[in-house]
Amino acid sequence: MRLAVRVQLSFMMFLEFFVWGAWFVTLGTFVLKNLHGATDERVGYAFLTQSIGAVIAPFIVGIIADRFISAQAILGAIHLAGAALLWICSGMTDFDSFYPVLLVYMILYMPTLALVNSISFRQMSDPSKEFSFIRVFGTIGWIIAGLLIGWLQWEQSNSLDLTFKMAAGASLLLGVFSFTLPKTPPAKKGTEISVKEILGLDAIRMLKNRSYLLFFLASIAICIPLAFYYNFTNPFLNEIGMKAAAGKQSMGQMSEFLFMLVMPLFFARLGVKKMLALGMLAWVVRYALFAYGNVDTNYWMLIAGIILHGICYDFFFVTGQIYTDKVAGEEFKSSAQGFVTLATYGVGMLIGFLISGPIVAAYKTSGTMHDWHAIWLIPAGIAAVVLVLFMLFFRDGKQ
Repeated sequence: MRLAVRVQLSFMMFLEFFVWGAWFVTLGTFVLKNLHGATDERVGYAFLTQSIGAVIAPFIVGIIADRFISAQAILGAIHLAGAALLWICSGMTDFDSFYPVLLVYMILYMPTLALVNSISFRQMSDPSKEFSFIRVFGTIGWIIAGLLIGWLQWEQSNSLDLTFKMAAGASLLLGVFSFTLPKTPPAKKGTEISVKEILGLDAIRMLKNRSYLLFFLASIAICIPLAFYYNFTNPFLNEIGMKAAAGKQSMGQMSEFLFMLVMPLFFARLGVKKMLALGMLAWVVRYALFAYGNVDTNYWMLIAGIILHGICYDFFFVTGQIYTDKVAGEEFKSSAQGFVTLATYGVGMLIGFLISGPIVAAYKTSGTMHDWHAIWLIPAGIAAVVLVLFMLFFRDGKQ
């Protein structure tokens, strides 16, 4: 790959995830502090827009980008429209008005995650060796967004409307920049549209494999406690008095970056089952640390819980993608990845977003305060049950 193209793709990834990280981490706090009519349940509804976008995303990418319009042109158009929607979100003060705008934005944004990958892959001769060095700039973008929010103290000054304005500016830049990216014409222009192919349902036959079926169900189930983390970690940390919480949370992405580098070593030594199990165990430990942590004597527990994100995400989700690729074989590689993504970010997190809000609301103590000890033990318990069932019944051919 030419250096100029590598720089273009790296900057594209940086902006793609900077845009998302700039507002998504603090969304729960923004909803509770800036919007009239906001409740803990409605925080869950706000994050639910991600799952709705994930369900609809395959149709946009599979139908439009694969068959009619170049990927870089769609990416540019979406981010230009997204910049306007994010700017509108920044000025809203009522949840009922805010929600539909955010929903439209996420329906547009979620397909861009696949589009940036598609644009990158089309420029590579060996994606298995080249892609990770491009994708890592996305993680850097998310980290810098969080550090900026913490450094500027927008959480403490109740200025989280500025996170949407910052994201809007980055989205505008990416929208314009996208039209300069290498041309990525439709790969399946003129071919017949198959809904089964778009949703990855051709890969459903993999569920005949008993171990893969268990992994598939575990993937859905583990995304339920994952939703608690996305929804309420930032409101939790701000409520208990952590300063620059969004900046501290970026340590989770730093951890993700480091563990991504050492994953091949762990994978060779541990194999699929132990890697997946360690990922799930990390979820249990993370939520237990949150349950018993505080900003005084047990501050280290909060930091440790955040840093565990690297193991939580890389050891389970990235290992799961590798395992899915192995089970699928050559015939269903692409559709299999789409299938498991639809199940996790679509179905699994949708369930988590729906139940996390009412659970948090049930443990409200007085005013805006909550019994976070009891709250965090619930996702810890869910993750523990998933882990035990997985260890008892999962069998991988190489174990």
